[in-house]
Amino acid sequence: MRNPYNNPLLMDSSWSETLQKIGARIESGVVRDFGNASQERQAARSSEILADLSHLAALRFSGEEAENFLQGQLSCDVKAIPQGGGSLGSYCTPKGRMLASLTLLRDRNEFVMLLSASLAAAIQKRLAMFVLRSKVNIANSGDSLVLIGLAGHACSGALAASGALPAEVRTFAIAGGRLLLLVPLSAAATTLTNLRACFKPVGSCAWQWIDISQGIPLITAATQDQLIPQMTNLELIGGVSFKKGCYPGQEVVARTQYLGRVKRRMFRAHLEVEAAPGDTLFSDDLGAQASGLVVNAQPAPDGGWDLLAVAQLGSHDSSTVRLKAPDGPALRFDPLPYEVT
Repeated sequence: MRNPYNNPLLMDSSWSETLQKIGARIESGVVRDFGNASQERQAARSSEILADLSHLAALRFSGEEAENFLQGQLSCDVKAIPQGGGSLGSYCTPKGRMLASLTLLRDRNEFVMLLSASLAAAIQKRLAMFVLRSKVNIANSGDSLVLIGLAGHACSGALAASGALPAEVRTFAIAGGRLLLLVPLSAAATTLTNLRACFKPVGSCAWQWIDISQGIPLITAATQDQLIPQMTNLELIGGVSFKKGCYPGQEVVARTQYLGRVKRRMFRAHLEVEAAPGDTLFSDDLGAQASGLVVNAQPAPDGGWDLLAVAQLGSHDSSTVRLKAPDGPALRFDPLPYEVT
């Protein structure tokens, strides 16, 4: 299995030791699994699970002009995010191509942006260039904050049954009926102990498999600056607002929405062989011409690999799409929880 992680941030040593005491195998600063990846994938499909989300980074935006600043930079409607709520979104180039996909949380008077850890430093630096004289501060919370994800059909009830969490822990509902906890490092060990009463610890791969099953893309270094938001269905899952003002790439995104049909879309698919973000796709109807790429891929609970793949609509509808070569392994397309047109 190829190393799926490219995390330049080092996990705090005390948190790493806490996780390792309960069986965590940590690779490149990310929890790979807790000793039985196959069982964890099954649990992600049917049980209440918790995951350390160190494959993500948290950028915190503070200052009295943070809301207006982010409203002018991101594809989502920042002003519409309620207190304690969140939204999917993206940060794009002027040509409309995604530099990052993200979840933006409103935390009291501040905002927390969750994105691939492999992109965080570059995105922070780029956004800082546009702050200018605005009253905005951007900080990476990696040295003070732990991200924990909770999932399961009875996720909220299990959280209540697990006992009181430390008062400083912040809880947010996120896409796919899941919960995300922003946990100060000082409260992380206590939080983990409380949660384990009702949640099974799983590795990052199991959590990312849930993202795939929900059709929620994560742009990483391998797919950065290649796709506009509609190619990853972001407008179908609340990550693009067509009523707000301008942001980088807005003209391209709006023109695609109103003046033309999106020719490539993201689909959920299955393979019996390993795949990785950025892998090229081909299709029988286009021959040697590349027809798409893999956005995300993870081992599937019942074997093989599940993935989110961007492909030509025509190829998806009436041809066979293949991995890496015109005669490569064929993808089997599976339904998403939302309609793609």
